Amino acid sequence: MIRRKFTLALGALLAAIALLPAQADSKTITLASLEWPPYTGAKLTEQGASVAVAKAAFKAMGYELKVQFFPWSRAVQLGKSDPGYAGYFPEYDSADLRKEFTLSDPMGNGPLGLAQRVDAPFSWSKITDLSAKKIGVVQDYVNTTEFDARVASKQQKVDVAIDDGKNLVKLGAGRLDLAVVDSNVFNYLMKTDPELKPFAGKLTMNAKVLEDKKLFICFKKDAEGQRIAKIFNEGLKKIDVNAIMAKRLGG
Repeated sequence: MIRRKFTLALGALLAAIALLPAQADSKTITLASLEWPPYTGAKLTEQGASVAVAKAAFKAMGYELKVQFFPWSRAVQLGKSDPGYAGYFPEYDSADLRKEFTLSDPMGNGPLGLAQRVDAPFSWSKITDLSAKKIGVVQDYVNTTEFDARVASKQQKVDVAIDDGKNLVKLGAGRLDLAVVDSNVFNYLMKTDPELKPFAGKLTMNAKVLEDKKLFICFKKDAEGQRIAKIFNEGLKKIDVNAIMAKRLGG
């Protein structure tokens, strides 16, 4: 009986060890991400501009970064709850996120704006000017603090899609007035997404930018997440983030 108990205990211990995140027993960090070209993507060169920055920062500290790609909502959940992932990225900052995650230092930036139809240009100066417009957003994306607050209080009409490409298709088909999208993502999708070919020359970015958004990694909000965030932040200081981003974004 004693031997059986020992065997069961040993088996449980080995199983628990097997479930520990890879980053705990090696110099390998695993993060979840999404297909968000040109920033992130499994088939992009170096898996995209943001991945290139993240890998360079970790490499500068002697760590290897592995990135796995999922639909956005899934990536967020894995980064938050799955022990196999140190976190997820890229993400915009928000007060709510900081309650649940340890955010890295900024790892680049991207201009968040509004896509519109060429035949229906829209001029606006303040966020309340958008109230009467039906605007496409992506499920679980952080946009801007003011915009998201207006959505939450039902002061802004929105239509939710699973990704930016689907939003732009809706916009081109006249089912939306505007769509929130990063301008680099917009340019990439308009050039590469087959579903958007019918709308070539028919969609453009509104001249006014919502916000030039900083990009972050969201690490788990625990001691290990804070430890890895510190390593990453030190690595960022050793690399030229702007040069890496510009090269991969074509800037």
